[in-house]
Amino acid sequence: MAEEKITKEAPKKEPKLDYKLKQQKEEEFLESLVRIHGKDIPGNKKIYTGLTYIKGISWSISNAICKLLKLNKSTKISELSKKQIDEIELFLQKPNFYEYMKNRQRDYDTGESKHLFTNELDMVKDFDIKRMRQIKSYKGMRHALKQPVRGQRTRSHFRTTGVSVGVKKKAK
Repeated sequence: MAEEKITKEAPKKEPKLDYKLKQQKEEEFLESLVRIHGKDIPGNKKIYTGLTYIKGISWSISNAICKLLKLNKSTKISELSKKQIDEIELFLQKPNFYEYMKNRQRDYDTGESKHLFTNELDMVKDFDIKRMRQIKSYKGMRHALKQPVRGQRTRSHFRTTGVSVGVKKKAK
């Protein structure tokens, strides 16, 4: 009997995506980005979902925008015309929906209700916390101590490093 040499062939690996294909997909993705109110929104998202990428727009606000501007919620962001994007931008500058939906009701300084977005929302929140600390309200003191502000229990959470609350070790 003649011995046959059996050679094991390495299993064929599927070829990885070509570098050019990856680059082409990235370019297509970047082309489909739509800028609304200073935020890039991927074009493959639906309007209803895509608007929530903007800080200050929740799902209910996104729904209200779609209904008030008579936009189909299932339309993709990339399919919007320039005119529709401008309408959304204009609406976000002066939002016109119910008072209870606005995130700044009865403003401390002006007393009017308004809706804030992006950096302005962060800035006003920081000013509110600074004011609470300055007048030494309960919430301000909790913020200063980096403790929970809204009444959560602190026995097992909100511990800072090196501090153990409610746990004592026995001496040997």
